[in-house]
Amino acid sequence: MFSNTKIIFILLKNILKTLYIVIVLILVILKLFNLYLKSWLRKWGIMVDIHTKIRELRQQQGLTLKELSENTNLSVGFLSQVERGTSSLAITSLKKIADSLGVEMSYFFQQEMNNNYVVKLDDHKVFQVDGNESKYVKVSGNFQGRSMESLIVTLRPFQQDIQTSSHPGEEFHYVLKGQVIIYVDNNEYVLNAGESIHFPSEKVHKWENPLSEETVILSVLTPVLF
Repeated sequence: MFSNTKIIFILLKNILKTLYIVIVLILVILKLFNLYLKSWLRKWGIMVDIHTKIRELRQQQGLTLKELSENTNLSVGFLSQVERGTSSLAITSLKKIADSLGVEMSYFFQQEMNNNYVVKLDDHKVFQVDGNESKYVKVSGNFQGRSMESLIVTLRPFQQDIQTSSHPGEEFHYVLKGQVIIYVDNNEYVLNAGESIHFPSEKVHKWENPLSEETVILSVLTPVLF
């Protein structure tokens, strides 16, 4: 009887030891996978912790949320939500924050700057702005003094802007795939693939994708955003 109990004890001990080793291996694999995933996402610019960078830069400059609010004409509550990553952030709002903090918008993005006139297909990097459902690919060259920003923008099915935008500059949008509805000064323009629109950005505007599939747009904007 004693012998059987000892054998069972040894078996249980070996089983527990094996389980411990398996659990450790699983944790190590998960950690390595997580590190690889983060590295891959950073490489392709898909994961951008903009809200963290905004908060850190504001604090480094000794600014309060109230002072940043006064400089950008964005509410304290909205900025607080942005810094916590709980609110969407339009490109125009990010531009105001960047200008107020004295940095280029490219500061908030994990991608290398190319000083080339040509953008190859391999250079295309998809990125998103925190809380914004659109996906962007920068297709502009980089050189000193450039004044236009060219982007390929992908709108998810039924995506719709909640807030309107208004800012200095011009916007040109050419629909590559799908359909987009663009509102400019309360006028509605329905654009299908092969159609375009060009308007001054000072006009209040927003857009939506009315389809159950992605809409892809070539957008050319002034001033430079990234």
